Parts: sequence; C-alpha cells; structure tokens
Amino acid sequence: MILVNQITDDYSTLADAHVLPATNVGFQAGLSIKTYIKSTTTPIATVYSPRTEIGDTLAPMVASFSSRGPSIASPGILKPDIIGPGLNILAAWPVSVDNVTTFDILSGTLVSCPHLSGIAALIKSSHPDWSPAAIKSAIMTIADMLNLEGIPIVDRSNIPADIYSTGSSHVIYDIKPMTRGSSMT
Repeated sequence: MILVNQITDDYSTLADAHVLPATNVGFQAGLSIKTYIKSTTTPIATVYSPRTEIGDTLAPMVASFSSRGPSIASPGILKPDIIGPGLNILAAWPVSVDNVTTFDILSGTLVSCPHLSGIAALIKSSHPDWSPAAIKSAIMTIADMLNLEGIPIVDRSNIPADIYSTGSSHVIYDIKPMTRGSSMT
C-alpha cells in the first residue's frame, strides 16, 4: 500500500508502523504515482529491501507539525525561539506488555526537548555562572540556518523555511571545534 501525504504535509514523512506492507510518500510524489497508474493498464512498481539511511542531506528539515510564529498572544514576539531534532528520532523506549523492543522511532517535542535540554546542561557545566537567559542566548546565537548539504533548511514544501518556522534556526547538536571553527569553552 502506498500512503500519500496530504498537501499540508507535502514532503514530510513520518516513520509509522502499519499492519500491512506500506510506504509513505510526499504529496507531490503521490501525485506522480497516481498519474503513472492512470497512464497504463499494467503499472509496475519495484520495492527494494529496506536500508538504514545515515546523513540525509535534507536534514534538518522543519516538520509539517512544527509550531509556527509569531506568537498569537503577543504578535510582536517571534516564536519559536529555536528548533531542534524532532522528526523520526531513534529513541530509547520502555519495554511493556505490548512492546518487546527497547527502542522506537518518535517525533515531536518529546524528542526535541531532551536534545535542547542536554545542550543547555552541557553549556551550564562549562559555564556554571551563566544565567538561563545567557544559556538560551548562546544556543540561539550558534544556531545554523543550513542543512547538511549547506543550503537553507527547508520546510514541509521543500522550500527554504522562513523565520516564523525556524526562529533563530536549528540548534547545532553535534558541535565540535573542528567542524564549526571554535569551541564553546
């Protein structure tokens, strides 16, 4: 089964579990598939063995479900402040009666918040005298507007994300002096 995103989700794909063999595709890809199916009486598809992809060049990307600014309560305040990893994150997961694995692929604030909290904790351990505002400022100041390919971070429509989607941008979660040019200490 091929599941096609709605137009509002466009290129975003989530790692969902299904009871039938299935795949998710973006809205535009879905339109192309539908056009192909209608163009022939004997459509053919090939399914390749699944593989783990590491280093997706479009990462990071603003997910379709991410909050957008400005703040409704205070339109003069830009929100979000910053974005972090939160889409299809491999995470530890408690074993329960219905679950025999110790991991899951999750999306949302429940996986983004620990990344940002960990970064804040690392900064606090290096600078114990810094206030929460100083730590927040440091995180926002070093945020990156570019994806792994070196082009602007995109949103669910695969176009450059605007400031209302990214805030100060995406947190750098793998900062190393050799990759970013300076250290935090």
